[in-house]
This record gives sequence, C-alpha cells and structure tokens, in this order.
Amino acid sequence: MRPRLSRETMIETALRLLDEVGLEGLTVRRLAAEFGVQSPALYWHVRTKQQLLDGMADAIILGAGTGPPRDGESWQEWLGRRARAYRDSLLAHRDGARIVCTAAQPSPATVRMFEQEVAGMVGRGFTPVLALRTITSVAHYVNGFALQAQGGRSSAAPADLLDGGMSAPLAAALAEGGDPFGEEAFEHGLRALIDGTAVALHDAGKQ
Repeated sequence: MRPRLSRETMIETALRLLDEVGLEGLTVRRLAAEFGVQSPALYWHVRTKQQLLDGMADAIILGAGTGPPRDGESWQEWLGRRARAYRDSLLAHRDGARIVCTAAQPSPATVRMFEQEVAGMVGRGFTPVLALRTITSVAHYVNGFALQAQGGRSSAAPADLLDGGMSAPLAAALAEGGDPFGEEAFEHGLRALIDGTAVALHDAGKQ
C-alpha cells in the first residue's frame, strides 16, 4: 500500500529513499514513483526540490530531539549533549550532513527551537550574540565532522609521502591516536570548543 501524499509523508519517504540511493539518486521523479503519481502532483505540497531538501534538513535537525538546557543542566553539559545528539541525527541518514548543509531556509519550528536554545543560554549568563555564535560554531563543527565521516575519507597514514616513513610525527600521531575522524577525535574537538567558550564567557563578564 502506497503512502498517502502529503508534505509530511513526502519528507518521510524522501528520507527513506535517501538511505537507499543517496543524495545523487534522490530525484523528484523517483519520489513521485513511490506514491504512484507523476512529478507535477508533488508540487501541490512542495513547490521545488529545494523546498523538499529544506524539509528533509528540518526533519534531521529536529530529529536530534534537542532544545534548551534542562533544569539543573549546565551549559557545558547541554552543549555536549546537543552536539552528540545532532551528530547522531546527521549520521542516521545517508548523506544526512550534505542535506543539512544544502538547506536554504529553516522552518518556523526550527527557528523557534534555536530561539529557545539561545534564550536558555542567555539565562545561564551568555549574551545573545555569544549564545548564538556558540551554538552555530558547534553546529558547524558537527556538520564538518559528519561530512568527513560520510564522505568515506581514508584515515591511513601516507607513510610513503613522509620523510621518515612510519616514524614521521604525522604517521606516529595517526598510529597512536587512531582514526582522526573517530569518537576520541570528535570528543577532543568538542571539548576544545566548550573550553574555549568558557574563556569567552569569562572574558565577556569582565567587560
């Protein structure tokens, strides 16, 4: 039984197709075939493919289940939790990071979520500007990390290109530190961002 045609089911179906065929294989014609209709029928619900991609991006972002800090949760704890949940949501779909990075216009629901997050950080001593810059900086970091992970980039040490081969500092770092796009590397970068934000927050309090 084919799903009923609506904006919501179009986005759900498009995300399922994304997992099957990737961003390059996701076409309006392919999506229309899933509903047993011709492509023009989709435009009653989503006028352009970009609007479809925007809807998919919103679903991925909101699917992280984030929002403002919880009662009793420090901003550091919240920022770490938010970053990890957002990364998991991006990686839950094939080319999920690319979908989010191609989004042109967030939905009102996504804008409201960002507003609640900024307000939550302001309640913990941030200025609105520092709160927004912190949230977007962490989001950009997670986007980049997820793009690398989903791009299939090799983490092997290019020993044949290095003076000293496997004894070269870069090769040694890769051998000892493991995958530069792995969990430990992600946590290291996230901690650096959180620690840097703490310094910025402290300095802002002196002004």
